[in-house]
Amino acid sequence: MAIHQKLQAKLAQKLILTPSLQQAIKLLPMSTLELADLLTQEVVENPLLEEVPTEDLQPVEATADKPEAPEAPTSEKSDTWDDADYEYFFGEYLDDGYRARVPTEVKELPPIENTLSTSGSLTGHLIWQLSLQTNDDEVRREIGEAIIGNLDDDGYLVASVDEIAAMGPWEIDDVETSLRSLQGFDPVGVAARDLQECLTLQLRHLGLEGTPADQIVTEHLRLLQNHQIPELSRKMGMPLEELREHVELIRHLDPKPGTRYNASPPEYVVPDVYIVKVDEQYVAVLNEDGLPQLRISPSYRRLLDKDNADTETRAYVKERFNAARWLIKSVEQRQKTIHKVATSIINFQRDFLDHGIEHLKPLVLRDVANDISMHESTVSRVVTNKYMHTPQGVYEMKYFFHSGISSSYGEAVSSVTIKQRIRKIIEAEDPRKPLSDSKIVSILQREGLMLARRTIAKYREELKIPTSNQRKVMF
Repeated sequence: MAIHQKLQAKLAQKLILTPSLQQAIKLLPMSTLELADLLTQEVVENPLLEEVPTEDLQPVEATADKPEAPEAPTSEKSDTWDDADYEYFFGEYLDDGYRARVPTEVKELPPIENTLSTSGSLTGHLIWQLSLQTNDDEVRREIGEAIIGNLDDDGYLVASVDEIAAMGPWEIDDVETSLRSLQGFDPVGVAARDLQECLTLQLRHLGLEGTPADQIVTEHLRLLQNHQIPELSRKMGMPLEELREHVELIRHLDPKPGTRYNASPPEYVVPDVYIVKVDEQYVAVLNEDGLPQLRISPSYRRLLDKDNADTETRAYVKERFNAARWLIKSVEQRQKTIHKVATSIINFQRDFLDHGIEHLKPLVLRDVANDISMHESTVSRVVTNKYMHTPQGVYEMKYFFHSGISSSYGEAVSSVTIKQRIRKIIEAEDPRKPLSDSKIVSILQREGLMLARRTIAKYREELKIPTSNQRKVMF
């Protein structure tokens, strides 16, 4: 069979994402801060883009009453552009006062002396103490630094003595000596290898070595962790009232001594949308603070109208003009889409905005997508990395999308509402007789919510609530 080469014309339809559509999709999942960084970078790279000066931003009320400008005389000169009517279609983006807004109020910043530049860390705190004790002992200082480098965020040693000794030419006895010295540093209990050693170090620091509390930690810590107080009382050979003071002493020890120095810095959330109540109706207001207001530079645009501009210059300016035009249009389309999704959420979750989390309704992406006539993937991109400031607090936009569980009253109840109800039931229980998952099922069934016990256990674990045995308080 011979092999031949030939050319063949074929007609087919394909869905191709144009660069402008790809850019619009890329902007949707960005947060306000990420979008601001992108726009700032685009201004640097594209000479046709420029930020509107603050003095050029007119209040909305002033622009509303502004008389229409007379039409500019049409030029008889023909344009060689492919899209010759660009001024007609995109004139609003070429206006020097594009997207005018009210100047933001300058907030007074706190005094500089109240600002902490850097917070201390556990490693730095221990290195400082080590340097005070090992000024003239280089080997001991190196071993101490190796030990400190193998502590986790809670202050526990995650490497064995043999592993640390293998890190350098050190003897195991020297490593153990340095470890005992380091365990006496502040915070007390640091560099312990497990919880038992951590609590023991703290008891010894308090001078309670050999006491019943030390014996409980050394020999019966597992019983205490499992709240098996009657069994612990039998093992210790003392009545519950006498055992109580020793258990309370242990409970006041710090099981994670390094946490206070390795606390995570607070993360401040900037809402992308504000929900404001106006005349008994909720309105979505986009947060555009920090977003640069862009326009196309008039000076570069005039280069296109000059006959003496060379072909290469006009081609470059046209390319940059198209990029700037589609960026501005994509940003505006992004803002409109976010506003549509936020308005739809308001319509679905009006009861939540009025009364709180107990009235949160089940909602899925398909409901909002059908409401605003968009695809679910578009709604999914919009709610990613976005936050809403509501009368009930600041919530991620994804927070309002949850599955529902049918009640005996014929209405679906959000899983978030059920979790909140479980939390309140457990908070109101008797600590001496905590409710089991089966008892919680019975309580919810009387309220018309039919759930399985394993569902209650799943929700309780998601709420980080321990089991009834672990919640039980004997004293």
